[in-house]
Amino acid sequence: MIAKLQCVVLDCSDVRELSRFYLALLGGTVDRPDPRWSLDDGWSTLHTDSGLVLAFQRVGDHRPPRWPDAAHPQQFHLDLGVTDLDLAQEQVLGLGASLLDEGEGTRGWRIYADPAGHPFCLVRD
Repeated sequence: MIAKLQCVVLDCSDVRELSRFYLALLGGTVDRPDPRWSLDDGWSTLHTDSGLVLAFQRVGDHRPPRWPDAAHPQQFHLDLGVTDLDLAQEQVLGLGASLLDEGEGTRGWRIYADPAGHPFCLVRD
């Protein structure tokens, strides 16, 4: 092992909006003091209850990915386990996510975009 993952950083135009979205989705603490970085209008964090840390970095000219358009690639995505896909879909749409691909009911995952346009999947546990 060469390194240890500290956090996953998502570029966005509004760090507070995106940190609140993922707080409602995953739980945890927004902007918990951490000696590894400073918090300001351009940087926000979410320490999840599972130990994962997401960070949100403001980019002035942020251009969201357009799934599955290779001209605006997704760059990465998160897979999030849920027990009930239908209930989880209703909840994430209520938080401001957008449905990108429902899979026509033939698979155990669905693809969404967060409010800043980053794709993520809800995957049946």
